[in-house]
Amino acid sequence: MRIAETLNEGLKREYSVTIPAKDLNAKIDAQVANVAKQIRMPGFRPGKVPLNLVKKMHGASLRQEALQEALNDGIQQVIAEQKLRPAMQPQVDVESIEEGKDVSFKVAVEVLPTIDAPAVEGIKLEKLVVDPTDNDMTAALQRLADQQKSFDAAPAKYAAKSGDVVVMDFVGTVDGEPFEGGTGEGMQVELGSGRLIPGFEEQLEGVKANEQRTLKVTFPDDYNVAYLKGRDAEFAVTVNEVRTPKPVLLDDSLASNLGIETLDKLKEILKDSLGNELSGLTRTHMKRKLLDHLAASHDFAVPETMVEAEFNQIWQQLEHEAGHEADVEAAKAEIEKDRDEYRRIAERRVRLGLLLSEIGQANNIQVSQPEMNRLIMQEASKYPRDQQQQAVKFFQENAMAAAQLRAPLYEEKVVDFLIEKADITERKVSRDELQAAIESEDESPLGHVHGPDCGHDHHGHDHGAAKPKAKKAAAKTADAAPAEAAEAEPVKPAKKAAKAPAEEAKPAKKAAAKPKSEAAPAAAEKPAKKAAKKA
Repeated sequence: MRIAETLNEGLKREYSVTIPAKDLNAKIDAQVANVAKQIRMPGFRPGKVPLNLVKKMHGASLRQEALQEALNDGIQQVIAEQKLRPAMQPQVDVESIEEGKDVSFKVAVEVLPTIDAPAVEGIKLEKLVVDPTDNDMTAALQRLADQQKSFDAAPAKYAAKSGDVVVMDFVGTVDGEPFEGGTGEGMQVELGSGRLIPGFEEQLEGVKANEQRTLKVTFPDDYNVAYLKGRDAEFAVTVNEVRTPKPVLLDDSLASNLGIETLDKLKEILKDSLGNELSGLTRTHMKRKLLDHLAASHDFAVPETMVEAEFNQIWQQLEHEAGHEADVEAAKAEIEKDRDEYRRIAERRVRLGLLLSEIGQANNIQVSQPEMNRLIMQEASKYPRDQQQQAVKFFQENAMAAAQLRAPLYEEKVVDFLIEKADITERKVSRDELQAAIESEDESPLGHVHGPDCGHDHHGHDHGAAKPKAKKAAAKTADAAPAEAAEAEPVKPAKKAAKAPAEEAKPAKKAAAKPKSEAAPAAAEKPAKKAAKKA
């Protein structure tokens, strides 16, 4: 096999590879001999079918298999001899493939950059520490109590107020005409919940059982039904019943309803839970500051193919989110204006991913097999029970799928390692101050890292908003997984093989059913705001 380098520019490499005809023929002969041992044909004993007859009958397919094997061997030889660290799968272009002649093909590949081992000692970080307060405990207890709240029918002449539930029938009209989704019966709405369009709940305050009332409202300009945006509407409401909340006492009975012995025990559990929550917020802030430090102190070329793959993942998620906006075209136009910025975000993510991977490799950070087994079992538990064993097998046998599970944990281990080595100063702050610090970082358009080649399936990830306004989930994350080059297997050219049906390749997850609201029909509900998911 002859290998000649034809391009060496930055991180891009190209090679011309020639496989002599005699080498390919030797592979074909080996394939024929192997098949001849197994083939059965009338008139011949098993394993005794003449080789020339086997070649005549199966020569084309055997030659294709031998060619694929030769190409794979050629790519692996290029990688080994040139000591390459491919960033992505090498691209192969077959130039000459005539029977009985040498086979020539080109191999194009981008390599991972050489990164000087980053200093891990003495990185200065500030740790914002929040202690749970009595007010936090009281608020947490009250939230639990509210979740246990039940309602009793109010007296006949009772006038509904905020916090009460109104059970009603309604018919909505625009310009005197009913509209789709504007009619309902037995709808329950808790006044003051803010679940319905502005002005609706407020106009129900003071109603009594069996009362009829006409409500006048205006649909918001950003309403999720296009023809109702900004339109005035009237709702003819008949109140069937008013219900008042039964008091929930913060005592042992509350704990008992939750399956806990006493209120004191419940408070202990809540204190631990609050402490863990606040510790998580503290770590999120520290991690973001750590990544900002790494990004500011390292600048090196990154493979364009990795950046493109990461950008495509971001863009896919943004387009998916835009498709759920009230005005799809306007949402897509908004993100299109920031295409270049999203590409810069992708480049930063790739660079940080490679940097964290280099740190992990240099310091022998690994995800152990027991940890990997736990990850697989956790993921398999998300599937229906009759598919869980199939899911386990899938992740055990599919390296890329396993990498998807391993990468986030690997990143967290690298981050923990760096935080342990850091020079940390603590500062006591309030919960609001810590939350504000994290939210201010969410406004940084290049604030976070996403792993460039971490085995993700490029479905995108939902992690909070960023500036400009269209900067949705995919463009922002501190806690997505980096490239796991430290643990990744060498890139291998994929063999051409019959693909298994999708339903056999991976057990399908059942979509989580979203519970329907007891109350408002689509026409009366406010469009749901996308919650910014914190990393």
